[in-house]
Amino acid sequence: MSHISTRIYEDEKDVQTILDLISRIRPPKYLYNYPVKADIEENLASAATRANTRLWFDNEHPIGWAFVDQFDNLSWELDSQYEEQLGEDLVEWGEACIRKKLTDRRTATLDANCREDYGTRISFLSRHGFAQTGETNVFMSRDLSQPIAEPNLPPGFVIRSIAGAQEAEAVASTHRAAFGTDYMTTENRLIIMNTSDYDPSLDLLVTAPDGTIAANCICSANQISKTGSTDPVATHPSFQRLGLARALLLTGLRCLKERDMSSAHLGTSGNNLAMQRTALSAGFRVAYKTLWFSKEVKQNSGDIPSAAL
Repeated sequence: MSHISTRIYEDEKDVQTILDLISRIRPPKYLYNYPVKADIEENLASAATRANTRLWFDNEHPIGWAFVDQFDNLSWELDSQYEEQLGEDLVEWGEACIRKKLTDRRTATLDANCREDYGTRISFLSRHGFAQTGETNVFMSRDLSQPIAEPNLPPGFVIRSIAGAQEAEAVASTHRAAFGTDYMTTENRLIIMNTSDYDPSLDLLVTAPDGTIAANCICSANQISKTGSTDPVATHPSFQRLGLARALLLTGLRCLKERDMSSAHLGTSGNNLAMQRTALSAGFRVAYKTLWFSKEVKQNSGDIPSAAL
């Protein structure tokens, strides 16, 4: 007899429960799409995200999980045979996570993304009130059996691996300047560097003649899928248009090929045409796009201060 139960994230054992669920119930075609192991570890290193993480069970057998990250994005996996029964509960959980943050606002959005060819998930989002926003991410792949050009740097610039945690602050600063965001704090950079699959030899930097960190690319190698990753790529505005990003990509591709990877991939915003052009010049091709969806979340009337009513 089926007995459904649910609870909040408890401890690190739940990370493995989530990873096992992904391996068991995610369709093979999408197995290595976001979120993968490193993404799960990075997100659940945050106490706020752990507090926004819920798991579902049938007679103690894991059947689903969901969390809302610090950017209000919903990530989840739910055994398809339970979607009709628990889908609404899962989405309402995500809305509740957003709603508890609505202290000085009446509305916000719960966001989610999905591959453009993942029809069942798009249908799930549509049934539960999500609307497509028009925003996209572009994912590109590169066959590593094809020739890889020699990286070309301006005189005095050097590509090397990160020296260690002592450079986390400087690399984080370069990332913030490159993307114009404050997300990549030193703490968040160290979280990335402490994930189980992180390889410091694949955390590549370009240094300027004076030793300044000019650009960075975090690569990774998956020995199971034989697929590598070469993102994110971040170039400080003071050093853009010098070919540093392309040189990093080419170096990363060579490193991944040395580790017997058969292909490499990267992702970037659909609006980041410069990165897409750079990737194309390094031999990448568009593999697929990810679509973004959002659902408006309103304060419950009891949550709105009386003066605002």
